[in-house]
Amino acid sequence: MSDLLSAFLHLLLLFKLVAPVTFRHHHYDDLVRTLYKVHNQCPYITQIYSIGRSVKGRHLYVLEFSDYPGIHEPLEPEVKYVGNMHGDEVLGRELLLQLSEFLCEEFQNQNQRIMQLIQETRIHILPSMNPDGYEAAATQGPNMPEYLVGRNNANKVDLNRNFPDLNIYFYYNEKHGGPNHHLPLPDNWESQVEPETKAVIHWMRSFNFVLSANLHGGAVVANYPYDKSPGHRFRNPYRTTNSPTPDDKLFRKLAKVYSYAHGWMHQGWNCGDYFPDGITNGASWYSLSKGMQDFNYLHTNCFEITLELSCNKFPRQEELQREWLGNREALIQFLEQVHQGIKGMVLDENHHNLTGAVISVHGINHDVTAGERGDYFRLLLPGTYTVTATAPGFDPQTENVIVHPGRPTLVNFYLKRSIAPVNPLRKAPGGGQGGRMQAQLRITKKKDGARKQPHRGPG
Repeated sequence: MSDLLSAFLHLLLLFKLVAPVTFRHHHYDDLVRTLYKVHNQCPYITQIYSIGRSVKGRHLYVLEFSDYPGIHEPLEPEVKYVGNMHGDEVLGRELLLQLSEFLCEEFQNQNQRIMQLIQETRIHILPSMNPDGYEAAATQGPNMPEYLVGRNNANKVDLNRNFPDLNIYFYYNEKHGGPNHHLPLPDNWESQVEPETKAVIHWMRSFNFVLSANLHGGAVVANYPYDKSPGHRFRNPYRTTNSPTPDDKLFRKLAKVYSYAHGWMHQGWNCGDYFPDGITNGASWYSLSKGMQDFNYLHTNCFEITLELSCNKFPRQEELQREWLGNREALIQFLEQVHQGIKGMVLDENHHNLTGAVISVHGINHDVTAGERGDYFRLLLPGTYTVTATAPGFDPQTENVIVHPGRPTLVNFYLKRSIAPVNPLRKAPGGGQGGRMQAQLRITKKKDGARKQPHRGPG
């Protein structure tokens, strides 16, 4: 009898682990209440903060999950989810609220997978980047035509066409030489973007994000950069051109992880379109200028993909449970992808942090930088790599590294001060609430041949 009772209680526990809390659409006030409900339920692993306000003054709230919320722990990567960038594409908003409830409940229920994820990862969830657009769309609801009012913000600007265009500088640098990462912004960039875009850019520059996904609707596919093709301004808009990044194989793998963990995305045929494996290069689908995922890659250390999650941009309330069950495992697996490649510390001979040190991987023309604490994260596929750490005023150090599947390889660098004077370091990513200020390094060409100078330049 005790065995039967034990089995019954185990089944009840399993049901509790997967039981949905709510499946309904959330207006702004409901969204805020839900975030605070999760925080109050799990106060020791969450915090809520605002990154700014929308045109109409609504807060852009972020819910953070961490075993030490509000603190960047060295060697613990930061990852983010962004939803509802287009106000009428609402599924991502609801999925991120559901994910927040799920993470809290599973941690409380001592789900070992979720506990490990939260203990080893700092997760930031922005359910709605465009709350003004959502409210406009929600006044019409799901019964209106496919393209709803509310896609744009209150100033009628498409936020996914509103980021500074760094692709043009990268394509130039690719041909003529120049930085391949942390490309600088125009001096007057803040006057050229919307309040929501400005808030998100400052957010990106305050945390050393490693991995990100931007949740959209209107198709079912995992879209990876680049979104903009080199000939964007000159080509026929109906023609497509594949525009891969130097990390194309890695981005394809990240997209496939989500697609194959999703209930049906990997099947390819969705919404009248066919995408092999349920993934696509952004520019191969259609070229998009001033988008957020390209900006992440070219201005920060963050690797972002765009997830198109539903044919219907504003699904009916009764469809939300099916969509959650189709996306739940994929949302968790994607977060876990931040734990791959290499990571480590870059220190001087006295074990002081070398903030802003540059980490280069031979054969991949895209570098990353160490954060304020001296830690760095470089996503890589399994294989053997030659990795070099450089910092002005120090001799470079090169290591041969084997990356295994599953967990990141720890590679620390200890740089010795050089005799010849060089330009000082500029600020690195991090600070603010994330513990690091954003870096915009000037990469100088090596004249001693120690390392070849890189040539790199939807929703």
